[in-house]
Amino acid sequence: MNTWRKSRINLALLSALGVSIAIGLSGCSEPQPTQQNSTAPSAMTGSAAGSIKQATQTESQKLAAFFQQSFDEDVANSPIWQSYLGIKDDYDKWDDVSQAANEQDIAKMVTRLAQSKLFDRTALSDQEQLSLTIYQLDIERKLANNAFPVHTYIMHQFRAAHTLVPSFLINIHRVSDTSDADAYIKRLQGVTSFFDQVIDQLVLREKAGVFPPKWSYDQMIQASQNVISGSPFNETGADSTIYADISAKIANLELEPEQQAEYLAQAKTALIEQVKPAYEKLIAELQKQRALSPEGDGVWRLPQGDKWYQNRLEWFTTTDLNAQEVHQIGVANVARIHAAMRDIMAQVKFTGSLNEFFEFMRTDPQFYYPDTDQGRTDYMADAKAYIDTMEAKIPEYFGLTPKAPMVVKRVEAFREQSAGKAFYQSPAMDGSRPGIYYANLFDMQAMPTYQMEALAYHEGIPGHHMQRAITQELPGIPQFQKFASFTAYTEGWGLYTEELGKDMGFYADPYSDFGRLAMELWRACRLVVDTGLHAKQWSREEAIEYLVENTPNARYDAVKAIERYIAMPGQATSYMIGKLKIMELRDKASAQLGDKFDIRGFHDEVLKDGPVPLSLLESKIDNWVAQQQ
Repeated sequence: MNTWRKSRINLALLSALGVSIAIGLSGCSEPQPTQQNSTAPSAMTGSAAGSIKQATQTESQKLAAFFQQSFDEDVANSPIWQSYLGIKDDYDKWDDVSQAANEQDIAKMVTRLAQSKLFDRTALSDQEQLSLTIYQLDIERKLANNAFPVHTYIMHQFRAAHTLVPSFLINIHRVSDTSDADAYIKRLQGVTSFFDQVIDQLVLREKAGVFPPKWSYDQMIQASQNVISGSPFNETGADSTIYADISAKIANLELEPEQQAEYLAQAKTALIEQVKPAYEKLIAELQKQRALSPEGDGVWRLPQGDKWYQNRLEWFTTTDLNAQEVHQIGVANVARIHAAMRDIMAQVKFTGSLNEFFEFMRTDPQFYYPDTDQGRTDYMADAKAYIDTMEAKIPEYFGLTPKAPMVVKRVEAFREQSAGKAFYQSPAMDGSRPGIYYANLFDMQAMPTYQMEALAYHEGIPGHHMQRAITQELPGIPQFQKFASFTAYTEGWGLYTEELGKDMGFYADPYSDFGRLAMELWRACRLVVDTGLHAKQWSREEAIEYLVENTPNARYDAVKAIERYIAMPGQATSYMIGKLKIMELRDKASAQLGDKFDIRGFHDEVLKDGPVPLSLLESKIDNWVAQQQ
């Protein structure tokens, strides 16, 4: 896990409860000195030696120690994040998501921010000053969120505690020996207290009048019931998702039959006596709150909903754009992309209106894999082929490339009905787990062939995998910086790389190029529907109809997308806002440098410091242009 996941568990708790997952800020004390040569006599030890050692540190060394201690404390405070990083120090625990822990985190952030302002910037390098700026901005943004301490939905249908438990155990909790198996079982036993904390947070939101829409509860309840279906919860069906996972992992240890049977018996006991009651208690709370949820869909229906939505826009876009401005940017870009799509219609000699072309792209069988096991296998193979072909051309456009491998994986059955159509999971920093591009093949009509190419570039290479894996591997920058959360940068990069693929000579098939435009159109429409839902009081149904009318995507695709935008207000606006800024900066740099413009240098400058707010990205590119000149 990472610091990006951090903010979500402190201020919103979504991080420990989904992809995005979080860590808690731990105790903050004065930074400890790093190992170095000291002028102290060799016989001197204890506090006297420590004082001299501290005194001999440069400002740069003190800053590095401060950053490292902050990062180490954060990791130590989050068993979930530790596991994502491949660390097994607290391998048998879940994160503390209690209100007391959240309040402690806020206090620690206030202290850290004050400490960070004591450093002498004039004694730091440009790179160190940038890191310090990012550190301070990261905390200031999280503290701004605390003005709305319970507004983020602690649970929604897209991802939360109910799906975190099985997905985390299956995908992240590796079992290499019996101690790992013991930890797995203890984590099962710990679901009770973990869910009790989540329920406490639900109650806090109930008192504040913060509820997701009624239909969201139905999906959360169904997904929770799915987790506790099958053996050993009942003996009438196949193994439950979790029991099948631990059974396979225990079998791979090749234990003696008696020992293997003992582990499976412990797992069954934990599932029946801890996991099942925990889920049943959570389901009961969700059923109670469903009846209390007010009518409507957007956050306008919540107390101070307008101010909360402005906070969300600022958090996700890293700009001060308001809802009306974001809405109008969306409307303008929808019109631009529709015009480009009409050019594709002319290329393929389609006669009819744009909406008729959309219907053709939605329904013609040539654009869809069969809804069969073989169709899904073929989709996965072809998705990998697109990435392999792109990877061969990467050195022409990038100097920085990742070492971590990437695999393509189908979204697991237990969560595919509520998950998005595709997403990416970062590799473990220790190399124990590759980056993963997940494709959701629940509904093959939502995964057309003409979008495969752009989707593979966005989630894989040169999109999220390159950006996130490169960031994790960057030398010379503090660890916290590699995990800072600036969504417009990260998702803007993913969308930018879809168009970059065309600049690199891909999308030879005009239908595939239409797919690229369709995906960009989807992001432009997000600006319209997200602001429509949360600021203009559109209903879920109105927003769905807008997507169906203005894009070629399947209705199922539109339904799941709108449900996601409702659950995560503002997040969907980050993609297009970020992409437009990166394209603007590239065009500006190219115009200023002329023949001196180097696309590899531009990309490396964008990537070499990890995620940054869009304003800092602009400053970085301006400085890079000046250096080239």
